[in-house]
Amino acid sequence: MKLPPLPSLRAFESAARNENFRQAAAELGMTPAAVSQHVRSLEDWLGASLFERRARGVRLTPAGREFGKAVTAGFGTIAAAAERLTAGARSRTVRLACLPSVVTHWLAPRLPRFRAAHPDIQVAISYAAGAKTASEAAADLLIQHGTRPDTGAVPILSGATRPTCAPVYLHRRGPISDPRELLEADLLHDESPAAWRRWFAEGGLESPREAGPIFADFNLLLSSLTAGLGVALCPTALIADELSKGKLEILFDRPTDVEKAYWLTEAASLSPEAVLMRDWLLAEAAVAIPPEG
Repeated sequence: MKLPPLPSLRAFESAARNENFRQAAAELGMTPAAVSQHVRSLEDWLGASLFERRARGVRLTPAGREFGKAVTAGFGTIAAAAERLTAGARSRTVRLACLPSVVTHWLAPRLPRFRAAHPDIQVAISYAAGAKTASEAAADLLIQHGTRPDTGAVPILSGATRPTCAPVYLHRRGPISDPRELLEADLLHDESPAAWRRWFAEGGLESPREAGPIFADFNLLLSSLTAGLGVALCPTALIADELSKGKLEILFDRPTDVEKAYWLTEAASLSPEAVLMRDWLLAEAAVAIPPEG
């Protein structure tokens, strides 16, 4: 089996994943020039151009993008196999990469049931950090949010959002009985105003001219929402506890983001413990609000 030089593959994989030589250099502890030299050597070895060099940076060629996916997947498989062989006492550990909002509002209240059923399995939870696959997250299992991923994934929770607020906000402002009244309400945004613009457009309404606060994290948004700061589009599946306790209420049942969901993906191979965790997550999700759309 004839393979390209490993140092060049390692430099290329980081450069391709980041699509940036400087970021790859920082990640690998080398200079951008060294990364560039490794990539050049690999291109010479392959007889193909992997990057387009531009004045303001680099861009993967179609061949480079395809090869980069293969190399990343290969390294992920090797890393997973090495982890399994060196785990030792950690062989009963399941690594789950997840969004903080899902951990806080859905997983954490349920996790004691898994621990009671499997007290010998340790669950290591990490931040998903934008990973698209479990291998990218160095995890056995990954829960991510958005439209259907390119890789095989199972929707476990609906991503549909609905206008939601705290009773204290309505007590201070007055009741909201018509969607048009939201045009004058204090709107809160999760990452950007785009979701609210979609919700108004889907209802045949113009978006409000004034934009409210934007929160980079759903947990920050939810804290402000329960404090009575305004109205937000919340994923109904994640706030079931707040709704049942009367801390929040849904103003209008018409949703947006119905094409989105919280997706469960898994590594190429799973330990028996990870299989137990995967099956448990799917069973817990089966009794939750199903994905819409």
